[in-house]
Amino acid sequence: MPAYSLLVNGRRRTVEVAASTPLLWVLRDNLGLTGTKFGCGIAQCGACTVHLGGDAVRSCVLPVSAVGTRPVITIEGLSPTSTHRVQKAWIAEDVPQCGYCQSGQLMAAAALLRRTAQPTDADIDAAMSNICRCGTYQRIRAAIHRAAKEA
Repeated sequence: MPAYSLLVNGRRRTVEVAASTPLLWVLRDNLGLTGTKFGCGIAQCGACTVHLGGDAVRSCVLPVSAVGTRPVITIEGLSPTSTHRVQKAWIAEDVPQCGYCQSGQLMAAAALLRRTAQPTDADIDAAMSNICRCGTYQRIRAAIHRAAKEA
């Protein structure tokens, strides 16, 4: 099996896996970073969202061979102390219910705010395509607006 050298959460990691192995499983099974969740396996729900080179991507369908030299940031790397403005806003707005989708939601929101400092409701609706089975969309929107004010 080929070896892949990945920059994950600022740390260089080497894994030996098949080229087609989804990044999600490399993160969870090989690197022990279990904050990124498996949801659907077809890039529809967004529970597996991570940042790749600064962009939000669905890691369940991204082969590790496609990562290249771009840095990967997982929920664990967003802020080890949960002090990222999006994480603080999530807590303040009491967003999570079951919590399963929240790491992916947080990663999508952080990527949105990096691209659009003061997003409108329409911007949020367009960017936040992750699914929340608990239906916390209004609180997610409120948290994103709160985080945008802290920029």
